[in-house]
Amino acid sequence: MPFDAERLKTWEFGTRTQSYTARDAMLYALGVGMPLEPGESDDLGFLTEDALRVLPSFAVTLATPGMWPKLPELEIAWEKVLHMAHACRFHTPLPPEARVESRAEITELYDRGADKGSVCILRREVRDTDDGTLYATIDQTVAMRGDGGFGGAPMPRQPRPQMPDRAPDHVQSVATSPRAAYIYRLSGDYNPLHSDYDVARRAGFDAPILHGLASYGTACAVLLRAFGGGDPARMRSLDLRFSGIVFPGDRLDFSCWQEGGRVLFEVRVGDRVVIDQGVSDIS
Repeated sequence: MPFDAERLKTWEFGTRTQSYTARDAMLYALGVGMPLEPGESDDLGFLTEDALRVLPSFAVTLATPGMWPKLPELEIAWEKVLHMAHACRFHTPLPPEARVESRAEITELYDRGADKGSVCILRREVRDTDDGTLYATIDQTVAMRGDGGFGGAPMPRQPRPQMPDRAPDHVQSVATSPRAAYIYRLSGDYNPLHSDYDVARRAGFDAPILHGLASYGTACAVLLRAFGGGDPARMRSLDLRFSGIVFPGDRLDFSCWQEGGRVLFEVRVGDRVVIDQGVSDIS
């Protein structure tokens, strides 16, 4: 059966719940590359259970709808799906352990044509199951490269944040581990694109690629440390676009500019920009 756009737009993802512990939060921090540098540092506060701090970006892993593009009822060419961009609003710092819930919905679906596919935005809120505390609002932009030409609205042009024409206020290089994808997937993202060589080759890559959200978490750690004093409560948002592929073992080179209460940033691997349009509100 061909891809049915209306079915996806009205799909009921249901409410997902998840209980997490300090061990899960620490495993996530390890999976996104913490500690960023060897030796004693404040980074260890995200990796040890005494007075544990939780990275705000840990929220993206919680109570997710999972590998929904693989649902056979949706008829999506899931092997051609790529994570295009991610935006989060962090409302309340995550505690070291909690029971949370979220309910996903497709808020936008754009048609790029039969040769380019389509783009959808999946939104969800992560809340505490017991008292309703809102921890994060998450917008995930997904490129479905094999499912276009259904006559939908084209993707509108959005204003892009411009990096300042001056030297960065902060630069940092983070070497990802060759094992990074296998560690990060233990936080719940079991997309075989990041672990199975045959799936990666069918998607057009020579080897499994690193999860976009692993790089997202590394960006959270870098910015929080450099501009937020390592205090999760100071990061209010983190938006970025995945503009290039990262392989486990690649070195991520961050360039960051502070503009008032915002930090603008981009990330390169060698001469390739792999993350652009990065913006974070840090109080």
